Amino acid sequence: MTNTPADEAPRWLDKEERCAWLVLVGILRRLEPALDAQLRDEGLTHFEYGVMAALSESPERELRMSALAAFAEGSLSRLSQVVARLERKGYVHRRPDPADGRYTLATLTDEGYAKIVSAAPGHVAEVRRLILDPLTKAQVRQLGHIGQRILHAIAPDDGDRPRDPSR
Repeated sequence: MTNTPADEAPRWLDKEERCAWLVLVGILRRLEPALDAQLRDEGLTHFEYGVMAALSESPERELRMSALAAFAEGSLSRLSQVVARLERKGYVHRRPDPADGRYTLATLTDEGYAKIVSAAPGHVAEVRRLILDPLTKAQVRQLGHIGQRILHAIAPDDGDRPRDPSR
């Protein structure tokens, strides 16, 4: 998919745009492994942590798998593999949705809730260290707005995407 008609010349990045792009690529490539490394002592990956955190913040600590996949920014197949792994650890339980058996509910167990409560302080400290503390309050707000604009450009119709809670 391209936004440049075949008869138009490409709009190459200028020096400032290229620098900004390469910085963003560097962040994208390094952030997930850095967060995984911090959570390794807890026996979790960052993706697993995100899934468990989403469940911990949901009513009755449960969500439909499809909603959980959207929140976790992952495919349903990847989520299914991760939830199966979390089930084996005793952190999550799956069952058919009693309201509509075509759906599956994922529920955070008491053991899973205890694990997320244990992992959260270290994770938040690492997020602060890597992302928030190097920025001013104004830059944090700008980062949120910039991120929302980029997410909207990537998926303009994605109504399930986590939103800025201040809006």
